[in-house]
Amino acid sequence: MKRPVALYIAISLDGYIARENGEIDWLYEIEGEGDNGYSEFYETIDTVLMGNKTYEHTFELADQFPYPDKKCYVFSRSEQEPTSHVTFVTGDVTGFIEKLKEHDGSKIWIVGGAEILDVLLKSKLVDEFIITMMPTILGKGIPLFKKDNPELKLFLAETKRYGQMVQLRYSVKS
Repeated sequence: MKRPVALYIAISLDGYIARENGEIDWLYEIEGEGDNGYSEFYETIDTVLMGNKTYEHTFELADQFPYPDKKCYVFSRSEQEPTSHVTFVTGDVTGFIEKLKEHDGSKIWIVGGAEILDVLLKSKLVDEFIITMMPTILGKGIPLFKKDNPELKLFLAETKRYGQMVQLRYSVKS
């Protein structure tokens, strides 16, 4: 059985993952509950995927790399030397993920951003969507979903409430 690829992300009620400038400060203004299910999800993964912009933004939010115990791949348009925590990948994102899904292991987490998600959606490589709705309307920003995605039928597997947030977990119907 292939390893599942999961999107675990928070969005505004109107579907944005960040402000137009990439800022996510609005996420921290919401009253949640504990870590809002993050630790529970984090235990189910062993691989992290992200784009280079998301990777660079990570260090604006944290003093040290937040996923040191996971295999991390960062997709970049330019060649970069690997770090102690990250392997940079250039080239065919879809082919890389298809091969990754074949290896033994746990879930693969798409941390961000919108560009990587768009490629994976258009290739139908996302198996699970865990989306936490925040009680905020941004009005504009970086949308979670870009245009012209294939139609996907989803199954609502679970809902959870964390304070003012609602988390929806969908699996893709085969």
